[in-house]
Amino acid sequence: MSKYDIIVLGSGPGGYVTAIRASQLGFKTAVVEKESLGGVCLNWGCIPTKALLKSAQVFEYLKHAEDYGLKVSGAEHDFGAVVKRSRGVAEGMSNGVKFLMKKNKIDVIEGFGTLKTGKKVEVDGTVYSADHIIIATGARSRELPSLPQDGKKVIGYRQAMTLEKQPKKMIVVGSGAIGVEFAYFYNSLGTEVTIVEYLDKIVPVEDDDVSKQLERSFKKSGIKIMTSAEVTSVDTSGAGVKATVKTKKGEEVLEADIVLSAVGIKSNIENIGLEDVGIAVDRDKILVNDFYQTNIPGYYAIGDVTPGQALAHVASAEGILCVEKIAGQHVEALDYGNIPGCTYCSPEIASVGLTEAQAKAQGLDVKIGKFPFSASGKASASGAKDGFVKVIFDAKYGEWLGCHMIGAGVTDMIAEAVLGRKLETTGHEVLKTVHPHPTMSEAVMEAVAAAYDEVIHL
Repeated sequence: MSKYDIIVLGSGPGGYVTAIRASQLGFKTAVVEKESLGGVCLNWGCIPTKALLKSAQVFEYLKHAEDYGLKVSGAEHDFGAVVKRSRGVAEGMSNGVKFLMKKNKIDVIEGFGTLKTGKKVEVDGTVYSADHIIIATGARSRELPSLPQDGKKVIGYRQAMTLEKQPKKMIVVGSGAIGVEFAYFYNSLGTEVTIVEYLDKIVPVEDDDVSKQLERSFKKSGIKIMTSAEVTSVDTSGAGVKATVKTKKGEEVLEADIVLSAVGIKSNIENIGLEDVGIAVDRDKILVNDFYQTNIPGYYAIGDVTPGQALAHVASAEGILCVEKIAGQHVEALDYGNIPGCTYCSPEIASVGLTEAQAKAQGLDVKIGKFPFSASGKASASGAKDGFVKVIFDAKYGEWLGCHMIGAGVTDMIAEAVLGRKLETTGHEVLKTVHPHPTMSEAVMEAVAAAYDEVIHL
């Protein structure tokens, strides 16, 4: 029986990062993976979707070249080539993880891993033992009883990335990050897209102002949006799909080539031995303490299988914290109130902290500032004037409670707010921090200035 200090079950952005940090700390480490190194994020999620979205963005630039004083004739897209590029990017990233495993002397055990008692993992009949076993098995597309996925006419995100033929009409059910990113991608390439959202606004976890702006931008692009709506059944017997949608006004039948189900994720916790070991689970999530220990000593869990936000960067942070705690380092519990969220449709969305509604619901006295990109020199020069930066501060102490952005490139800007909140900066400190001009990022300073009635350019 092979013996390790740490075995990591799963090699997604939680698992492979955990394994590398464990190796750096001197632990003899192995990672178990049933499919491709890098997990869903690198192979079927974060990375290949961004490659698709970049192709869509470049195509939109070509279509609007005259807005920049340029002439481009005959611009066309090759759907198959766009998909092929995305798969190539994913393959390159997965190969990069293979290199990192080898570089850090981490053993990669290929196959489906099952937890056993006594701190053991069985992989296709071979048993391995470790002092510490970290579960990082991630999640998959969640299926609704009224919307069973057949992988052809009713699909999840994996099939949405590798369709052989571009659909003429698509219904996207769910308007979280996955839903709106694919809605933007397919719409930009010419597919007629309808979004069906159960709640009363799209991107429902975002600030109300952000949701309203995205809805305006999407409708301007030709995307149809149905909120407070529910797909109650689908009929796939014909050439396409007929979806029955229940709304406040009654039922409506939508016809399309394909329905994309983007209604959330389901943790991969089945058949991995949790019950045999006795690891506690509640509502699809493995219960852990602040340092990701389960109720059974020697077993840990990180990432999408735990109650925290199901985000790649959260899984990575949890894994690093977990193994550093195992190594005896002094570590602080992760602050889940300061986790940035990013959505890569166009315009992009990025946010951290409390929304305006959440801050007011807590009874906080707040100062709110908002700066539109239409007043930004860089945004105007770039032809990307949609969107804004919105900041929320505690009126009494100046604490930065929340920051919400929608616009071009804002996913690269949100880190300023995350760092500022981590360092407990105040509104006045942000205001007095000189931001470069002309940049999109100076909109953060301008929004803070607006909160304190000192805005110059608005």
